[in-house]
Amino acid sequence: MTMNLSIFDTTLRDGTQGEGISLSAEDKLKIALKLDALGVHYIEGGNPGSNSKDIEFFERIKAYNLNAKITAFGSTRRKFSLAHQDANLLRIKESGVPAATLVGKSWDFHVHTALQTTLEENIAMVYDSLAFLKHNGIEAMFDAEHFFDGYKHNPEYALAVLRKAQEAGTDWLVLCDTNGGTLPGEIHEIVSRVRAELNAPIGIHTHNDCELAVANSLAAVQAGARQIQGTINGYGERCGNANLCSIIPNLQLKMGYNCLQDDKLSLLTGTARFVSEIANVHMPVGQPYVGNAAFAHKGGIHVSAIMKDSKTYEHIAPELVGNKQRILVSELAGQSNIISKAQELGLDVNANNEKTKQIMERIKDLEHQGYQFEGADASLELLLREAFGEVEEIFTVESFKMLVENSQGALRTEAIVKLNVGGEQVYTAAEGNGPVNALDNALRKALVQFYPKIKQIHLSDYKVRVIDEKDATAAKVRVLVESTSIDNTWSTVGVSNNVIEASWEALVDGIRYALLNMGKPDAIDVPVTEQHGLVNH
Repeated sequence: MTMNLSIFDTTLRDGTQGEGISLSAEDKLKIALKLDALGVHYIEGGNPGSNSKDIEFFERIKAYNLNAKITAFGSTRRKFSLAHQDANLLRIKESGVPAATLVGKSWDFHVHTALQTTLEENIAMVYDSLAFLKHNGIEAMFDAEHFFDGYKHNPEYALAVLRKAQEAGTDWLVLCDTNGGTLPGEIHEIVSRVRAELNAPIGIHTHNDCELAVANSLAAVQAGARQIQGTINGYGERCGNANLCSIIPNLQLKMGYNCLQDDKLSLLTGTARFVSEIANVHMPVGQPYVGNAAFAHKGGIHVSAIMKDSKTYEHIAPELVGNKQRILVSELAGQSNIISKAQELGLDVNANNEKTKQIMERIKDLEHQGYQFEGADASLELLLREAFGEVEEIFTVESFKMLVENSQGALRTEAIVKLNVGGEQVYTAAEGNGPVNALDNALRKALVQFYPKIKQIHLSDYKVRVIDEKDATAAKVRVLVESTSIDNTWSTVGVSNNVIEASWEALVDGIRYALLNMGKPDAIDVPVTEQHGLVNH
């Protein structure tokens, strides 16, 4: 029989303690709805009395009928006070949440040093606070802060704190590796003893300071923990919290536990990337399971094998977690990479095709010059389609010119472009807040009269990398431009010793790609769809 586990998401509370992460009440609301759609069991929203954003979130979330339990966070009552008069506990009660997590001390060192009170008073604080929640009909979870460090230093006291929490009627005893310094073997041993001595259900809350938060969470589950606390993408203080995007598929696909409904697991990648966007934090491409490169293949031998059977180099089918297989093309690529990529585009390619060999040599030569197509799928598609005669020249660039003027302390930038569109010469100029913006504006201004849908496209990201720093200001640069339409994103690349020329090349490719299948000026849609190799971010 499959064992059910409870997933407790604390992205909105513990995750926001990560450096550079700040969520508004609106952001929290959007993420909470996404987490509920994923199927997590608890969503910890924050402290309902700590700041105006959390107060607003708890008030607004009441309007939604969620399946997940919205959970408030707080601490045990103040020392030598009464729980029913504690402002923190009263705010939790008034928020109307069905569940709450209280953090309390389980390490005697912290009781003496941080709380500066007696061991007996700390135990009373834990009991009184949890009993208050239960008396008011709130599901109570006790986060035993620094439990593993406390247990290793004074196991009798750490267990005594848990026993008192259990006496108060707590629904979950959550063991916290707050400093993130415990090893998986220690986690398994200590959780096993807690399970043997106490009856209340056990939860696990780990931090990633030793790169072991996921491994420690799995070890705790194997020892009997049934609630796993963590965050999407592992966001959190210092090195982060346990990453639910790795924990959930490991438990469900590798270890046979039931964390999410089977039809919800495929939402994991989309959820991870959505949270990354809302939090405005770059998502590592190599993040397991949900990263853009998690199922990307570059080596020719690898690609040749997965074309026969994907299990040769993929430990799971990427679709199980909502991800997809990607074939990368670079100077390391073999014919298999080119064939696979071209077949994605519907091109008739085989290993004996002379054009396949030619384009492979062309790509290797371009990458030797500094081009990189792994992050520029749109430029790669244009290159392949041109090689196989699949691209109609929609416009040609005759010339472009830049004017930069500093007038009375104000910098003014103007771009002038001359294009040929379907035999008609177009000459136009536009200003911008910099040379790249001015060029982008001038190019669009020249084309929009022929392709009105171009208004739907905008430049969403711009990156410049010096390829060889030793050449100083004469060094080649690689420019990556990310363009976005209403519902799609694609990237193009340009390389030159001149950053303006490299930028122009990437800008032009971005527009050419958008117009790829537009054809006639009255075409109904900008031709940017996933089957044309777009990178969705």
